[in-house]
Amino acid sequence: MAIQPTNNGLITENNEQYFAGSQGFRGNAGNTQNQLLPTDFNTDLILGSATSWDPNDVDYALNNFKVYTSTSGTAGSWSEWITALEVINNDRTIRLADPPGANVFIVVQLTILTGGKYGNTEAEKAYGQAVEDNYGSYQYIKLNDVINNFLVGYVGTGKLLSDAKRTDVIFFAKRAMQEFSYDTLKSIKSAELTIPPSLTLVIPQDYVNYVRCSWIDALGVKHIIYPTNNLTISPYYTQAQDSEGIPTQDNFGNDLEGTPITQERWHNASSRLLTDLNGNAIPNAADESEYGYGWEGLFGFGYGRLYGLDPQTAQGNGWFNINERENKLSFSSNLVGRLIVFEYISDGLAYDLDSRVPKMAEDAMYSSILYSLISTRINQPEYVVQRLKKDRSSKLRNAKIRLSNIKLDEICQVMRGKSKWIKH
Repeated sequence: MAIQPTNNGLITENNEQYFAGSQGFRGNAGNTQNQLLPTDFNTDLILGSATSWDPNDVDYALNNFKVYTSTSGTAGSWSEWITALEVINNDRTIRLADPPGANVFIVVQLTILTGGKYGNTEAEKAYGQAVEDNYGSYQYIKLNDVINNFLVGYVGTGKLLSDAKRTDVIFFAKRAMQEFSYDTLKSIKSAELTIPPSLTLVIPQDYVNYVRCSWIDALGVKHIIYPTNNLTISPYYTQAQDSEGIPTQDNFGNDLEGTPITQERWHNASSRLLTDLNGNAIPNAADESEYGYGWEGLFGFGYGRLYGLDPQTAQGNGWFNINERENKLSFSSNLVGRLIVFEYISDGLAYDLDSRVPKMAEDAMYSSILYSLISTRINQPEYVVQRLKKDRSSKLRNAKIRLSNIKLDEICQVMRGKSKWIKH
């Protein structure tokens, strides 16, 4: 099914703009200066600096688009525009300082992983991922658009809110975004990392809380890494002490900090010792019997050792904990060099008003903002406040159901599996 032409609905991009990230123009017949290229991508055009149109500029790599021209429009005839240009009109329009040529073919190409089809050399290709970042964008609405829509639909004469400051709406919209992100919105992010010899990784910049951590095997399968819980700890405060156990201070009277010995011992420890009842290292690190599973574990070395196992130690995937002192992830020694995926929750505000809200939760956002504004004003009828509170709760529940993405076929598949005898 073909996408409808632009300006006939909410979709503004045509197929070429969405999939290839390119939009074509023609130079005017008069070949004048300051010609405008009004793009209608869903992506804002980014020019690293006022002079980054020049490939020799230090900010050239920050651009998320390139401009190409051709006299014939045929393959292999395109050349990159490397003279002065600027981005205007809310970062959607390009203005060319010099005349490009009468009736010349012009293409604006967003950066794309393939580099696009217009550059003749590797240096001329538009490598990046601005196009890929836009894929699936129709399912979201920007937080700034939510704020603008709220002011149009809920504020004015004859409405519940006769007036409202935009700053107040922004504040409550951000608070709603944060609260929704914790348990309603699809705000779980994931980072693929490799554990270095130090066994520590810096937590992501927009981290709020973790969901799970897994190491990835050669087949790409996840193996859950469990938190240490009460196995060990990363001390927040490590005082340096003298021989009498008295904390020592520097020349300014502040306590000196020492090296966290607990964390050092955990990193150096063999995780195999955690499952050995006798406290002895198991000879073969790859031996399945050390964790009490496999044929050898059932009928050989590990026979009878399953009784009374502690679930947090009876597994071979390793452990991690959050080092609050250094704001790092700390891993057990058996995970060094492993490829891991760290899944975590963000509050959804890392990109401020450009943050995206799923459209399935848009109505719940409006209800939350409206309730927050009304409930914080004096002399508001209590029945109105309570009605808005119930309305917010019901729409939030609907948003959770919608975003849970429950499918009837998947439920049937699970229930059919439950009806079978469980066999080992």
